[in-house]
Amino acid sequence: MTDSKKEKEFDLKDELIADRKVGFFNKPDYMSDLSYNTIIYIDKFNLLIGKIVSWIIVPLFLAMVYEVIARKFFLAPTMWAYDMSRFMYGGMFMLGAAYALSRGVHIRADFLYRNFKIKNQGLVDFWLYLIFYFPGLIFFLYMTTGFVLESIQRQEKGMDTAWMPLLWPIKACLWFGIVFLLIQGVSELLKSYYAMKKGKWPGDE
Repeated sequence: MTDSKKEKEFDLKDELIADRKVGFFNKPDYMSDLSYNTIIYIDKFNLLIGKIVSWIIVPLFLAMVYEVIARKFFLAPTMWAYDMSRFMYGGMFMLGAAYALSRGVHIRADFLYRNFKIKNQGLVDFWLYLIFYFPGLIFFLYMTTGFVLESIQRQEKGMDTAWMPLLWPIKACLWFGIVFLLIQGVSELLKSYYAMKKGKWPGDE
């Protein structure tokens, strides 16, 4: 078997099913301008968010390094490193969730799904977005709005550490993360619709 044939048989996209829906593509003839522009602008928006949020790893890493050095070598642990690491990790997780969705890297049990025809993949995704994804996120957004506003009004603080930081910033990250997921969901719904109708994911032409 030749190397080129081996490379063709081993396709990383088989491991990341949704990756075939990723990327900026030329508008197919069958897609309306509104749908195309919606997909492209939403994907670009969450790509930008993902790039910005990825930089949180830098202060997170530095905070942990500082804490280890201060604790081990100077016997002077900080009061803030633990809380800041939790907040930055949680913020990175929530704010980057929509970008991860656009890249197709959320965990999913796709051992059956990957063997479906593309039309059936689109059909499954389309209805799951409509029936579970959007109603669930809208409910969570409603609950989180009150959650965040109450935290701001009360100036809620964390009581499990000596530093006692304000909690509303990290709770606000949860709210924004849900909003970004809802926005990205529109793009994914449109991709699923065209896959269901045309038997190919947008960009696979």
